[in-house]
Amino acid sequence: MSTIAKLRGVDFDNMAECGAFASLEPMKIELIHGELRFMNPAGPIHDGEIDFLTRWSCDHTDKDKMVVRVQCGIQCGDHRPEPDLVWFRRQPSRRIRPSAQDVLLLIEISDSSLTPDLVEKAELYAEHGVMEYWIVDINSSRLHVHRRPDRGRYSSIEILCGPAVIKPLSQPSAELSLTELFDFDS
Repeated sequence: MSTIAKLRGVDFDNMAECGAFASLEPMKIELIHGELRFMNPAGPIHDGEIDFLTRWSCDHTDKDKMVVRVQCGIQCGDHRPEPDLVWFRRQPSRRIRPSAQDVLLLIEISDSSLTPDLVEKAELYAEHGVMEYWIVDINSSRLHVHRRPDRGRYSSIEILCGPAVIKPLSQPSAELSLTELFDFDS
């Protein structure tokens, strides 16, 4: 008989602090529903989108009020996802892992993980109150915009494509052109 061990967030944090996952580097690990999830290595298009969105984010956030982090963990109850990009409220210390309530905008870049990002991650982020969640669908050149979590679901879901422009709720002066986002030649 075999048993599956389910981890709590504090267990994951302690294991990470003690270096339990050090031998697995450079592989990235998330804790979702008590399970360790290994993430696929990013390819050049995924990395290029992260680079583009990181530069755009840093150019358009209020550095006195917000922090931009790339591929770093956040705390969602007992879950420890590691989204591609997060804008969150500035914390009193850099040593604090931001919680879902601190997140102003969360972005996942999806080239091979669209279904889990649209279903499991959207439910997780909505359940924990992430106000705005974007999924960059590389394969279809679309942006899935989830806003206003309500009882474990997003009450506003929009799919944008073509020459659309999106503005984050937390920083309406920041405009992101989808034409620029999906221009892979620049």
